[in-house]
Amino acid sequence: MSKPAVLLIAVTGGIGSGKSRVCSALSALCRRPLIDIDLICRQMLAVDAPGWQALRGSLDSCFFDPKGELDRPAFRTAIFRDRQLRRQVDALLHPLARAEMSRQAAQLHGPVFVEIPLLFEAGWHRDVDRIVVVYAEQAIRIQRITSRDRVSEEQACREIQAQSCLARKALQADYLIENSSSWQTTSLQLRHLSKVQGWR
Repeated sequence: MSKPAVLLIAVTGGIGSGKSRVCSALSALCRRPLIDIDLICRQMLAVDAPGWQALRGSLDSCFFDPKGELDRPAFRTAIFRDRQLRRQVDALLHPLARAEMSRQAAQLHGPVFVEIPLLFEAGWHRDVDRIVVVYAEQAIRIQRITSRDRVSEEQACREIQAQSCLARKALQADYLIENSSSWQTTSLQLRHLSKVQGWR
């Protein structure tokens, strides 16, 4: 008997839109597995991991501390300031993360949620079966980023501008979750979506 097919449901959005919370909630609500690309990337950047090795061989030593660990705050700031650096890092890490996503998905079946922050920017939208875009107004996103990450509004705006326009992403979605207001309102949308699509 052949293995049941996997249905990859990508959850994406923009920084500060609340995609991580939405993706976790959908996974729990539907009782289906979750593949977290951000987590995969963090694990790949541990000392001696494949992503760390790729960056260590390509980036300036100023991005690493005396123990060889990646200086994540400095790295994050540089990534959002320097488009060329961002492209270089994406070219190194995206193939590794994509391969790990495929490896994990191959072990699963049925609906599987995958949180992919840069789904469209990386061109991974062709690798998934359904796309859920989490949308929030920019003012709300700025407020969330400054509160969560303790950065200035200027830095928050820079991080938003480094990604593709969220409104354009929304137009490419199979399903749209509006996440600008209360979590109760968002939860109602998630329950409706999971019921209508039969993902539970």
